[in-house]
Amino acid sequence: MIRAQYDQLKSAMGKLDVRLHYSVKANSSIAILALLRELGAGLDIVSGGELFRSLKAGYTGKDIVFSGVGKTEREMEEALRANVLLFNVESEQELHVLDAVAKRVGAKAPVALRVNPEVLVDTPHPYTRTGEKGMKFGIPFDEALSVGKVAASFPNLRREIERETKVRLEYLDIGGGLAVTYDASDRAVDVKQFGQVISALVGGAGLKIILEPGRFLVGNAGVLLTRVLYRKRSGGKEFIITDAGMTDLLRPSHYNAFHRIEAVNPTGRTTVADVVGPICESGDFLALDRQIDDAQPGDLLAVQSTGAYGFVMASNYNSRPRPAEVLVDGDKFAVITKRESYDDLVHNEIPPAWRSAQ
Repeated sequence: MIRAQYDQLKSAMGKLDVRLHYSVKANSSIAILALLRELGAGLDIVSGGELFRSLKAGYTGKDIVFSGVGKTEREMEEALRANVLLFNVESEQELHVLDAVAKRVGAKAPVALRVNPEVLVDTPHPYTRTGEKGMKFGIPFDEALSVGKVAASFPNLRREIERETKVRLEYLDIGGGLAVTYDASDRAVDVKQFGQVISALVGGAGLKIILEPGRFLVGNAGVLLTRVLYRKRSGGKEFIITDAGMTDLLRPSHYNAFHRIEAVNPTGRTTVADVVGPICESGDFLALDRQIDDAQPGDLLAVQSTGAYGFVMASNYNSRPRPAEVLVDGDKFAVITKRESYDDLVHNEIPPAWRSAQ
């Protein structure tokens, strides 16, 4: 499925000079990154840890665009030494810090400015909006030109932006945000039309176009398997209690996100229930008031479309080990992340010497 999504989006771009830079935050598994490298993808990263993973997966610095609002000096230095393709800079202060770091390591920092378009987009949850006015992401639209002039004045920054400041415009990074269908009622993205719009707007500008798809490539490729532990009725509501919860899939609790849930072996009967996890939080749920298979203790449920922002957002809250990850390719499968053990939970903990001495 990942290959098919990649090919569909790449084909929709037609003759444009486009490279797909996969958004690593969607799913940072090294095995997934390596698969996308084989397909020809670059990467969009937002941390030094994602840079480390990217290099482990066989990418070179020139395959990588470094975004993110809070890059540290250490991360900047690591990225400069890796010779990344671009830094997507998100504030004037960041420009000053990057220039100083580049000077210190004797490098030229390739810079693009992330401009906040300040457009209102109707998303299912406000936390998923990044391009509205007043958001932390990007440089405010009305400040972009002045910040571009600042970038052009720094000796240790290569100018990649600002037509009006006469700085050579080479790259146009359109970003990501292409959705997937979580529910049968969702309208699928028309990527062919998307490609036609981009071509009409910038097709004759001679620019190298960067797209940063994340969930579009991997979202519908993932499934979370969970087992029913108990059935319970309380306050006139039916509860299906499963062994997976918000520590395994945070999106329903955090974003009130919808994920289809299907029985692996359907009973043929349905019920209306809250599907909840074992975590000690009232907000721990996978679905609320959902018409669902009348699954009983021991039955397996498949939570669909968990390939993006699933395992990467998992936690060890309540001291619960994270699950294994399995990659399936046709009739082949392999465990690509081992299930955590209790020993893994405490592996990095160090008792203070003054306690052990007592």
